[in-house]
Amino acid sequence: MSILTRFVNTCLEDVIYPKQPKFWHVQGRLKNKSNQIFKFDVRGMARIPDNKLGKSGSTGSNADKMVFETTKNWVIFDIEEINKYVKKHNTKVLLFEDLLDKLDWNIIIAK
Repeated sequence: MSILTRFVNTCLEDVIYPKQPKFWHVQGRLKNKSNQIFKFDVRGMARIPDNKLGKSGSTGSNADKMVFETTKNWVIFDIEEINKYVKKHNTKVLLFEDLLDKLDWNIIIAK
């Protein structure tokens, strides 16, 4: 089962998929967390330099939130806040742990 399918089945209601490829993968409302509809970037992580796991992104993304999957949780970050962090720190490489520690908006949903 793909990360997208697992995330949708576990976390979302009122699901809509894009009709054409976009910079987002699914739109919906977080179950029991929000009445707001968001567009989510839901891609698995891949190996990046230094043999660490990472995920690429774009400051021009149409998604509202970026989803990460860990063994125990779903972690959701706000893309606008990530973009501000990138500009402020003039960096292109963000560490997952830094995002958890330094960003204000994140949601952790236990699996």
